[in-house]
Amino acid sequence: MKLRGRERSRPMRTMYLEKGWYNQVSEEKKARTPRMPKLWEALVTMLILVGALALGIVKYETDPHVPMFIGVMGAALMALYLGYKWEAIEKSMMDGIYKALQSVCILVIVGILIGVWINAGVVPTMIFYGLKVLKPAIFFIASVLICSITSLATGTSWGTMGTMGVALMGIGFGLGMSPGMTAGAVLSGAYFGDKMSPLSDTTNLAPAMAGTDVMTHVKAMMLPTGITYVITLIGFGILGAMQYHGGDADMSRVTEFSGALEAVFNINPALLLPPVIVIVAVAMKMPAIPGITLGIISGAIMGMIFQPECNMGTVFDFGMNGYYFSDEVLAMFEETLSPETSYTMTRLLESGGILGMMSSVAMTIIAMMFGGIMEDTHQLEVIVNSLKKLAKGPAGLVLLTECTCVLSNAVMPEQYISIVVPGRMYAEEYREKGLHPALLSGTLESAGTVTSALIPWNTCGVFISSTLDINAWGAGGYGPWALFNWLMPLINWLCALIGWTVKDLAGKPYKKSKAAAKAE
Repeated sequence: MKLRGRERSRPMRTMYLEKGWYNQVSEEKKARTPRMPKLWEALVTMLILVGALALGIVKYETDPHVPMFIGVMGAALMALYLGYKWEAIEKSMMDGIYKALQSVCILVIVGILIGVWINAGVVPTMIFYGLKVLKPAIFFIASVLICSITSLATGTSWGTMGTMGVALMGIGFGLGMSPGMTAGAVLSGAYFGDKMSPLSDTTNLAPAMAGTDVMTHVKAMMLPTGITYVITLIGFGILGAMQYHGGDADMSRVTEFSGALEAVFNINPALLLPPVIVIVAVAMKMPAIPGITLGIISGAIMGMIFQPECNMGTVFDFGMNGYYFSDEVLAMFEETLSPETSYTMTRLLESGGILGMMSSVAMTIIAMMFGGIMEDTHQLEVIVNSLKKLAKGPAGLVLLTECTCVLSNAVMPEQYISIVVPGRMYAEEYREKGLHPALLSGTLESAGTVTSALIPWNTCGVFISSTLDINAWGAGGYGPWALFNWLMPLINWLCALIGWTVKDLAGKPYKKSKAAAKAE
């Protein structure tokens, strides 16, 4: 009797099953393990990010958040291609966000601080006394100092340049000063304050990307930034002596602005106490969150003492929504102030609050989603491994980071991105070399934050050119005279080369700790 086909095929199928040939392809797909990416695959992800940012920022002039999220999508798709399951990719995004949660909390608290300090008259008092140093004979130095104080008090270089900067450009013109030099002095002061102020979004973003806190970050920047600032002041002192040949300037706008501050706020030297408290907290190594909170509490108390309109209700309101002038005050501005001074008051002082920080918070979260995927899937690792061959020692790594920041500012022309992308690229490499993350965060600011102004097509360069009505480069441009901006990366690298700013993970001098390790 003949066997039926079904019965005849059974031994063959059994053999296939025993040898594991049956459904081998589908089983391999199910059991597929993630693999290391190749360099070209990681570069494809970076090109997706660069392309999205270039399209969004350069062509459509949008904020970088959604283009950055397209970069997240590209990183996730590449991770799937490399064999990672969605659960692992999602976990890497959450892990990345978790690393920045402290900085997100600090950004929220800083938003409260700004709203409370403006309401209390602390920020207006700092600006008011800063304007007192403006003297025609030392115009350039005074311009640097005024913009430094304003930017430190408000945490915004754009706000400083769009208000004080515009006024100083007019005064410089009246004195016969070079517009390029005047703009360079404005930029130097504005970016010094933006780089060093705990109220600045970039000052909070850089440590978030590097893996440290804002107070440690600010302290680590003091030496190289201080050296650069002194050289900048000396340089502008010499330029001022060469340019000024006597004569009076039209100081009417400065006088009008000072009068407007006095009309709205009670100006008193005692209102400088809250910033002093925050500075002392930093010096005493108090953690960032309680140190900034002390500034909020002291500002609220001083405001309720000196400002009749300040009470717990305004503290709650402006801490959440940011400071804003009442309709009565705005009506008074229209009646009594020139349009330029009215604009300066609202542009400079209507800011802060938790809601005012949400753009920076969102940028931090999206950036850390991208960074988390790129780190956990080793895409950043293969890129950094190909680049770190160029770096010899800590100073070489600092120089490589600075070059990456400048390139980011040129290719992905947005200041935030020049901090976010290099920060996540090199964070692990600094840790592996035993270097404190504050060295990385300081380098991100020294090259990423300040050089954005020197690139004409960067969002910062475009803003400066349109606001101050001057080109970055070419005849009469501000580029050569933005002393602080192009000196800062050089001085930061030299300090690392000498070893002044190079610390180990415990915050001790790097070379000494290495020697001790060898001795053991």
